[in-house]
Amino acid sequence: MTVLTIAATVFAAASLLLLAVGIAQLRRKRWLGSSVTVLVGMLLLACSALSATLAVGTRGYQALTREVTAATVTVAPAGERRFNARVRFADGSERVFQLAGDELYVDAHVLKWKPLANLLGLHTDYELARIAGRYADVDSERTGERTVYALGTPKPVDLFTLRRRFPLLRPLVDAEYGSATFITVDRIARFEIRVSTTGLLVRPAVPPR
Repeated sequence: MTVLTIAATVFAAASLLLLAVGIAQLRRKRWLGSSVTVLVGMLLLACSALSATLAVGTRGYQALTREVTAATVTVAPAGERRFNARVRFADGSERVFQLAGDELYVDAHVLKWKPLANLLGLHTDYELARIAGRYADVDSERTGERTVYALGTPKPVDLFTLRRRFPLLRPLVDAEYGSATFITVDRIARFEIRVSTTGLLVRPAVPPR
């Protein structure tokens, strides 16, 4: 269980306890005491809901505290300005894409939290968003065949949407941005798509020893 999940559980339990006490006080006609108890219980319930929402929202993202390999891509030319890309993700799953262009292009969403949020268990999060073929020259980029595929997966709560909808989260967010990287594909090769707190980069994969 994450810190946020534990917090949501503790807040919910305390809230239910206070609400039960408040109702009991209300039955005894202790108006002031019951009002204060119920208000505190409702506040704790709101804290529980916020913690649970953040916990669900971070589930689709991967926490990042250092440079890590988000995916490994094996590319192979498949004709004039065309190539195949086999993507192996960090969870072990694989997908194959047929792309048009001279270069492999990948982008991602990055959400960086402030130190206060780090204490709650929130660190820089990322999610790979798209993979595409990219042309080396602008004219071909304008007129050539476009091949773009989504890499992200549907989530019950999206952190980027959540951040924009609830101003309460703004003090916790340091930055949110998109990051992209690309590399020329002219032969069979294997690359690592790596992500750090500053964004994406691509490197030749180191062969196993």
